[in-house]
Amino acid sequence: MIKTVDLTKKYGDAFAIRGVDLDLEAGDLFGFIGPNGAGKTTTMRIISTLLEPTSGEAYVCGHSVHTAPKEIRRLVGYMPDFFGVYDDMTVVEYLEFFAASYRIMGEDRRRRVNEMLEIVDLDFKRDAFANTLSRGQTQRLGLARTLLHDPQVLLLDEPLSGLDPRARIEMRNLLRKLGQMGKTIIVSSHILPELADVCNKVGIIDKGVLVHNAKVTDVLRMVRQYVVLVITPNETSQLSLINDLLSDHEKVQECQPGDAAIRVVLKPDVQQYGDLAKLLIENDVDLKRFSEEELDLESAFMALTKGTSTRM
Repeated sequence: MIKTVDLTKKYGDAFAIRGVDLDLEAGDLFGFIGPNGAGKTTTMRIISTLLEPTSGEAYVCGHSVHTAPKEIRRLVGYMPDFFGVYDDMTVVEYLEFFAASYRIMGEDRRRRVNEMLEIVDLDFKRDAFANTLSRGQTQRLGLARTLLHDPQVLLLDEPLSGLDPRARIEMRNLLRKLGQMGKTIIVSSHILPELADVCNKVGIIDKGVLVHNAKVTDVLRMVRQYVVLVITPNETSQLSLINDLLSDHEKVQECQPGDAAIRVVLKPDVQQYGDLAKLLIENDVDLKRFSEEELDLESAFMALTKGTSTRM
């Protein structure tokens, strides 16, 4: 559905993106992650044919951005990070205006607008003026506008930016729904944990270079070369006993005692650790928690772009 080959954009001697290679299939929900200025928007604008690359190629559903921009625009829905709404239009009028620009007419236009309002849960605001909506409601209106012509590909630039916690949850749920509809979606964010639980693939871009491009689980696996356990006893007085029992164990690289729990870093390539729990129980340690510490996407990003992680 989306493929880029050595995609590059330069402004003078400065690279906005350099050699970006993507290969996304139908139904993929791709999280495009990186700090502001990393090249996310540039990449998406090239794919949407709003910006010409300096070199390289981009394809959408087999169409080249160089030779078939009109065909691509029929297939793509692009939602920029910031967009305006017309002050003197209601929500319905706003969507009908853009539906007309896609040459959706008559009963089909009314039906399509109603369907989009239902999908983004804005039907209750259909007669409100567009400029009176909250930030979250405005983002959902923008997404409804993007969906009007039923695009196969969605390019959503920072759709979660500036939203309150409830609006972020609602937008993530909406992204999941769109993924279930079979849309191929690229969604960018610089707020890293926001996309980990909605995307099946993730690309980490830094200074215009795509550092990693893989499934979310694979990206996390690249970073963590060893397991970290979090062990919490019911009685904090047993922390020293746990430390004594495990610090010299053949599978343990390091113990890091805390106020209520102890982090146990296992040696590289150690994946089986049930015998450690058995050892503690046999020595009368009353366990409240014995589990593997999860590595979040933010820590993964820091490790992959700087070579280290504060959590490991």
